Amino acid sequence: MACRTLPWGVVGTAAGAGLLLAALSRITGETGEHLSLHLLRAAVLAFAMGLVFLLDDPARHTTSTVPTPRPVRIALRVALVVPAAAAWWTAALLLVPPELRPPVADITLEAGAAFALAVAGAAVAVRCSEVTRPGPPVAAGLLTSAVLAMVLWPGRWALFVPVEDERWAAAHERWAVVLAGAVLVGALGSVEPLRRRAGGWRPTGGAGTSRSRPLS
Repeated sequence: MACRTLPWGVVGTAAGAGLLLAALSRITGETGEHLSLHLLRAAVLAFAMGLVFLLDDPARHTTSTVPTPRPVRIALRVALVVPAAAAWWTAALLLVPPELRPPVADITLEAGAAFALAVAGAAVAVRCSEVTRPGPPVAAGLLTSAVLAMVLWPGRWALFVPVEDERWAAAHERWAVVLAGAVLVGALGSVEPLRRRAGGWRPTGGAGTSRSRPLS
């Protein structure tokens, strides 16, 4: 059932847009080596924009009453999309000519961090609100954050640097920190709020009344 409720249409559209961006590196001519990294990063952002819709669930308030805990439900959705994300990323890398391709391990680290941030943002939005479709506002926040990070992020802590930049290695140490932080935030965001985890029953009638209802 979880597989049928995933927003495959949105994810597929984002994946197609990302692959198109990656494929542009084959027609950029002499500037291809300089642009391939930027195109791959744009492809990563496009796919991440699809992943923010992963936790959209119009039936959220119905499924919240099922015995399966929220962390398990979210983990199942993520597990179902991981193989598709891995296949997409492999295809995106292969679309870039080998001579133009940036270091695979490093750019894969960037992609993993971006994907983790997308899912973590959705998980936090679900935990902190009652909306059934957190995707649109999280997508807007992710896109805005990416643009601001490229424009305003301090140079000494740079994340988006070219391959030939001497800060490349240090930047990817920071990307590893971003990935770890995103995973941690996503895990914390997947936990049920305390008032819901408490469960239990509270009386709703007067004194001596045994009728009760669950905590909201």
